[in-house]
Amino acid sequence: MSARTGRLRFTDALRVASVGLRARRMRAALSALGIAIGTAAIVGVLGLSASSQAGLLAEIDRLGTNMLTVEAGQSLAGGPAVLPNAAPAMIGHLAGVEQATDTSVVTTAGVYRNAMIPAANTGGLQVQAASVNLLAVLGTDVGQGEWLDEATAKLPVVVLGAAAAQRLGIDRVDLGARVWLGGMWFDVVGILEQSSLAPEVDNSAIVGYSAAQTYLGHVSVNRGVRETGSPTSIYVRTTTGHEVEVQELLARTANPEAPVEVNVSKPSDALTARAAAARAFDSLFLGLGAVALIVGAVGVANIMIIAVLERRSEIGLRRALGATKAQIRTQFLTESILLVIIGGVVGVLTGVAATAVYAASRGWTIVIPAQAWVGGIGCAILIGALAGIVPAIRASRMPPTVALRTV
Repeated sequence: MSARTGRLRFTDALRVASVGLRARRMRAALSALGIAIGTAAIVGVLGLSASSQAGLLAEIDRLGTNMLTVEAGQSLAGGPAVLPNAAPAMIGHLAGVEQATDTSVVTTAGVYRNAMIPAANTGGLQVQAASVNLLAVLGTDVGQGEWLDEATAKLPVVVLGAAAAQRLGIDRVDLGARVWLGGMWFDVVGILEQSSLAPEVDNSAIVGYSAAQTYLGHVSVNRGVRETGSPTSIYVRTTTGHEVEVQELLARTANPEAPVEVNVSKPSDALTARAAAARAFDSLFLGLGAVALIVGAVGVANIMIIAVLERRSEIGLRRALGATKAQIRTQFLTESILLVIIGGVVGVLTGVAATAVYAASRGWTIVIPAQAWVGGIGCAILIGALAGIVPAIRASRMPPTVALRTV
């Protein structure tokens, strides 16, 4: 305290406030815990949301926003529609289309781990015939093994989607890895990475069109001519910047006789919508963090009131030695703010650590927005001030004679 001004200096206020916290360390730690939990929740929610958004944007940038999907919709009669076999070739001739590929669901076959599994237990998996340029259009990588080529597309071999391989219990491609497909054994030559733009591929066992026709009977009859099964999905890569005009032409090009039976979509829009849906829960978790902060503030206020009652002799003695009411208020208000700052700093560090660990495990860029930790510390200081007002005022109103009554 300055002898000339009679005022409590900032450093003196911190020193006096810290003495009260150090004297009751366990109580101070438990009081700061509620603040730490609330602050960690706020920092974690904002950090994970920002990191997830950054990861998703990076994924969209890698995959591109110039892919469109054409699928068979519903016929006017109410049944499933069928795309013409020539649809992929016709779409490939459109101006603005760089690449087109297609897949066809093989409804006559299922895929199983062995021949003893009942046919009804499909596990949600499907068999698809695919063109050899499928991965080049989707931007999906091969996790293990290799993809189909012109030669293997004619043989009884299969490439499994990421989810299909997991459900079938196949985690690596080696000699002898095979699945029971369409009543015969197919050798597994590859396992795909997760396909963000075509999630239906993840749940599929993929064979070549020629193999599907030869071994699985996947054919259709068009004007008396037996052809490979009609395409179920067509994936189209457009020239960047021409997505809208190509999208407007796809339905009429894929099925000129019934364009209303064709569904056209942009998979990257689904990724963006998924991010928006995930962010919708941010406000909920932020609300839970705010509740934790409020509960922590109530705990701090309660502890400070108890501290004032326990330290009546100290307060009376300081008043008797010349401490003013303002100095007593400053002491206990500083103690309350210091307590919540400690909790806030611990909470921020915990939230940052949790964000970093989770984001790293998902391969996201670690992003901690400035408003997350600044807001966390700011809220802690505000709460400390509010929680300490009543105890500080109560302490300042104690008369110097209270020291004599407590002796």
